[in-house]
Amino acid sequence: MQKTPRNFPYFKGCGGYSSCTGCKFAQQYAIMGLDCGSSRCHAGGKTPLANRINYERVMEETIAALERDGQRPQLLLHACCAPCSSATLERLADHFDVTILYYNPNIAPPEEYHRREAELERFVRDAGYAARGITVELPYDPQEFYTAVKGLENEPERGERCTVCYRMRLERAAQYARAHGFNWFTTTLSISPVKDPVRLNTIGCELAQQYGLNYLQSEFRKKDGYKRSLALSAEYGLYRQD
Repeated sequence: MQKTPRNFPYFKGCGGYSSCTGCKFAQQYAIMGLDCGSSRCHAGGKTPLANRINYERVMEETIAALERDGQRPQLLLHACCAPCSSATLERLADHFDVTILYYNPNIAPPEEYHRREAELERFVRDAGYAARGITVELPYDPQEFYTAVKGLENEPERGERCTVCYRMRLERAAQYARAHGFNWFTTTLSISPVKDPVRLNTIGCELAQQYGLNYLQSEFRKKDGYKRSLALSAEYGLYRQD
């Protein structure tokens, strides 16, 4: 983990709790992949996830093993938007036959949902991926999201409501993959600096076991993946939600 810069917007210090378990800032630092940096921290300024799985390395080792075996599997990529898909596709397209699945009933209003959908299709076409794969969109029904998170309306951002949303979208991807002959699936969500890669990969692996699939564990924001998505967004003039 890298040290948190003092001008980092979330920097507050740990507040001197006896353990990270009681620290209200620990989850945010863990999600961002940063140490809290507090000299008062009894855990030495380390977040609870300081020793968690290196998902970037797991992905690289998985791809290397597939290539050694001469395999180029079909992979279903759940995508949330064009910017997040940009650098993710760049990482995956040379190793998998990628089909993009756009399923995001959590996005509202409908105008926003369809704008992201159209922008994703434009990027896939303009960046030359359309010739190597296809984009699938499942029907848009925001009621699926509202039903799934009923009772969690007051949960904070990155709380249990996000866990339910992750699982809802990943499970639909797993179901589609199973029904259409894909052996592998994953999501673009881990490229975001505010999404929790531990929850995403844990849920993905659970669903892979449930549906008899392989989940490509990943943390696409690593190796400057998020910065690369910003650069590609600028290059292709991609719409980014404020």
